[in-house]
Amino acid sequence: MSTFDTNPFADPVDVNPFQDPSVTQLTNANQGGLAEFNPFTESSRLTNAPQTTPATQPTGPSQPAVLQPSVEPTPQAVASAAQASLLQQQEELERKAAELERKERELQNSAAGFNPKQNNWPPLPKFCPMKPCFYQDFSADIPADYQRICKMLYYLWMLHSITLLLNLLACLAWFLINPERGVDLGLSILWFILFTPCAFLCWYRPIYKAFRSDSSFSFFVFFFVFFCQIVEYIVQAVGIPNWGNSGWIAAFSVVGVNLAVAVIMMVVATFFTVCSVLALFLLKRVHSLYRRTGASFQRAQEEFSQGILTNRSFQNAAAGAASTAAQSAFRGN
Repeated sequence: MSTFDTNPFADPVDVNPFQDPSVTQLTNANQGGLAEFNPFTESSRLTNAPQTTPATQPTGPSQPAVLQPSVEPTPQAVASAAQASLLQQQEELERKAAELERKERELQNSAAGFNPKQNNWPPLPKFCPMKPCFYQDFSADIPADYQRICKMLYYLWMLHSITLLLNLLACLAWFLINPERGVDLGLSILWFILFTPCAFLCWYRPIYKAFRSDSSFSFFVFFFVFFCQIVEYIVQAVGIPNWGNSGWIAAFSVVGVNLAVAVIMMVVATFFTVCSVLALFLLKRVHSLYRRTGASFQRAQEEFSQGILTNRSFQNAAAGAASTAAQSAFRGN
């Protein structure tokens, strides 16, 4: 209630805020420190120096940044650099040329030392002046599925040659007992000389090539020629007189004259019969294999046309014919 007794309109008491005990105590303490402070002494300068944090120095050696002046290369320096580059390129090209030349020599040496497939048929002795004309290797050229049939055809050709030789001997014996059979002897010699190599070239080699390279054209050549060979076997087995064949008819005609010669001629007639039967059997076997190979007449025509067009002799002949026709047309105009 004392607060309400005061007069709010009375003059305020002069209160000095600096007379407060707490303020005067603090002021006296600070004055004592300021009296002892000398800003010019070394200790005060060190104690009152502002504390600064040194900058972190780089660990490695630091180089001052120096601006390099831009120097333009002189024409002589440019020319020298270009010449050095050209010399280096020339040395590289010469090195590559030497390397290519070395490889070419190696290839030539290897080609000279390489032995290609040499002809081995017919197997002639080394002292013979004649050399083999064909290369034949069933295991290397013919697939395993066709080797057996191909060998059988080769054996048939051998039997064919032996039969023609026996036919010549039989006709010779027939001529000895009957001099009127000179025509048969002459024709038998011709058949042996002509049909032995022709059979090898005309139907055995085509079927060998057909099995080796799966050639439709070679298959068709074989079928045509081998069919004619079968007809020939049948005619020779029949033995028509004056045809140069010691067949059944000729053998029976000699039975009453000379039995030994008749037996020889019958043996030859049997050989011709066996050849015809084997030929028919092998023709059927080859035809069944041919149907499984996928060959066709159209494919044979394509192979024939390609072979003709790529033949150098045919190309030369065609070029000669074309030039002759052009010259004739030019002269006619």
